[in-house]
Amino acid sequence: MSVKWTLAGATKLFNLPLPELFYKAQTVHRENFDPKLIQISTLLSVKTGQCPENCSYCPQSVHYKTNVKNEPLIELSRVIEAAKMAKANGSTRFCMGAAWRSPTDKTLPFICEMVKEVKKLGMETCVTLGLLKEKHANDLKASGLDYYNHNIDTSPDYYKRIITTRTFESRIKTLEYVRNSGIKVCCGGILGMGESTEDRLKMLLILANLEMPPESVPINKLIKIPGTPLEDVEDIDPFEFVRTIAVARVMMPKSYIRLSAGRENMCQELQALCFLVGCNSIFYGEKLLTADNPLPQRDEILLEKLGYSKLTV
Repeated sequence: MSVKWTLAGATKLFNLPLPELFYKAQTVHRENFDPKLIQISTLLSVKTGQCPENCSYCPQSVHYKTNVKNEPLIELSRVIEAAKMAKANGSTRFCMGAAWRSPTDKTLPFICEMVKEVKKLGMETCVTLGLLKEKHANDLKASGLDYYNHNIDTSPDYYKRIITTRTFESRIKTLEYVRNSGIKVCCGGILGMGESTEDRLKMLLILANLEMPPESVPINKLIKIPGTPLEDVEDIDPFEFVRTIAVARVMMPKSYIRLSAGRENMCQELQALCFLVGCNSIFYGEKLLTADNPLPQRDEILLEKLGYSKLTV
């Protein structure tokens, strides 16, 4: 891992007066992207519930009692139907998620078939399937997969307080397999799990200092799900949230920064600030796996108010 950023440098950036930080982030954004364009993705759960991992934020974990209903791998026809609808709504990327620790030799071919069929529709493809073996990454690449999502969630130090069934190092290994296979990396984290500012910056340092930073960086605001260990955690301060996104933009200037989970509970003003400091991607659709997401109609109104347009292929 090459060191491009240090904790001292990231902290200094984070603590800039807000107008200066906003100006710096907006300047970097404009140097690398059209500031009026937002990339749209759609996320579908293709296998829901009964995940053996104990991620403290996740309602799909078998360790917690939530309202999530367990569902097996869905039929290919349902995936194609959902992808067609997503494309009609303006999505350029279709993401598929399965609640597994990792895919198996038996299940991966079904995912590869989904990827192939979505590609035929002219959309970018992304999957999130948990930990990968090197062979599985290569198989996904052969199927035509464009992106693989595997978030590191938080800093290496705080990670142990959130998840104990898989290590931080195993996540990094999966990212290596994905990158080496030629698939683009989608990797970010979750803010508001009780972590410190330093934890958030250390998470961004890991991503920014990769030999090649992720092409897509989803920043999630914790959705507090009843029945999970984090259901009563204190909310992250909105300005802390926006500052973290601004820092991510400056540290990873060529990455798409996606304002991901948690938008359902964000006011329009907070979302607007996130776009202003460099977020240029969102998820469309009523659901993000099992969590609520703003209706596309609400997003249409917001984007129109702000003068943004959807990125087209």
